[in-house]
Amino acid sequence: MRDDMLISLSFHIDAQVYGGKAARLSETLRAGLPVLPGFALHPDFVARVAQGDLTSDDRIVLEHALAQFKDGAVAVRSSAIGEDGASASFAGQHASFLNVRGLDGVLSAIERVWASGRTEAARLYRARMGIAAESRVAVIVQALVPAEVAGVLFTIDPISCSDERWIVEASWGLGEAVVGGLVTPDRYVIARTGKLLERQVGHKDVAIVADEHGGTTELKINDPARVQGACLGEQALVRLAELGAACERLFGSGQDIEWALAGGRLYLLQCRPVTSGGRT
Repeated sequence: MRDDMLISLSFHIDAQVYGGKAARLSETLRAGLPVLPGFALHPDFVARVAQGDLTSDDRIVLEHALAQFKDGAVAVRSSAIGEDGASASFAGQHASFLNVRGLDGVLSAIERVWASGRTEAARLYRARMGIAAESRVAVIVQALVPAEVAGVLFTIDPISCSDERWIVEASWGLGEAVVGGLVTPDRYVIARTGKLLERQVGHKDVAIVADEHGGTTELKINDPARVQGACLGEQALVRLAELGAACERLFGSGQDIEWALAGGRLYLLQCRPVTSGGRT
């Protein structure tokens, strides 16, 4: 594998080569935001994986890069060219895989991410956004955050467009329960300072959690105190507001942020502009 086929997120990453998601994660990591380490794979390498054209040297280099992840659990996500832009987020169009383990597991996940960029739904989305080119998908491989609570933060109210009312949605476990619509999440309206303005406690009867054998599983929550209780306190909301402000300093107002809490720490998973159509 040539050196330019794999790049650490700790280096400057060109969005035109590795996609907007990888470029933004690189910028936030280098700015000192709480982003876990990882690397991005060039679209040409991703295509070679999908087409079964890897050399033995390619496998060795990738296996060496995976050795940095101590417990072996990683997240494998798309970073297509044009993804996470101001006019087209591609959210929900390209696949992501969590708690992937081992070289073969990562290779399989890379192949499936590549294939997700070529589905009919992804083609129609590109056409609707006026993107004529064939999908070129880079892939991000990152340490997995074993989230206890996760969700999204909008540093603008998507409905009123007020940048003084920030919206937080949260639920137990990995964020897929929220973004996948599996639960009615808690919804918090906060000021820029993190001060709570409004709260609607959701119904969080399932959580997506990492499976000990790899992948994720849907866990039924039977404790009424967790199903109907708030999963974020005032301190967590202040920390989220601080994270949102840091993202706005880097990228401007109106950010759509995915985050996770694990072991008492807050992590940034993704940051993109809020598009006019919201999350897709």
